[in-house]
Amino acid sequence: QVQLVDSGGGLVQAGDSLRLSCVASGRTFSMYAMGWFRQAPGKERESVAVISRSGASFYYTDSVKGRFTISRDNAKSTVYLQMKNLKPEDAAVYYCATPLSRSSADYTPHQAYEYAYWGQGTQVTVSS
Repeated sequence: QVQLVDSGGGLVQAGDSLRLSCVASGRTFSMYAMGWFRQAPGKERESVAVISRSGASFYYTDSVKGRFTISRDNAKSTVYLQMKNLKPEDAAVYYCATPLSRSSADYTPHQAYEYAYWGQGTQVTVSS
């Protein structure tokens, strides 16, 4: 049974930083891509950042490029999302996720339907 436990959210001011973490269990972490998604009230869930299973390829949605960094520590079965210069529009519930199946080493799936397992979500609130 694959389980993802994400954490690290909180209430911050605009311009602050946060680091989200997601610990995975139940299968060989290093063999799968990992992604971070977010969902704000009244909006669809959107992909924020993805890291390939190789750790060498990345996807970022345009609005976070240059501010967010995704990374993974295979020894700890953990994926991180470092968020800097947070803006009020970044406020949302953030979810980590991983696909059902392995993909090519450098593939970065970034559509929600490509993911089968999800964390419980961690709230990020940004005050202006």
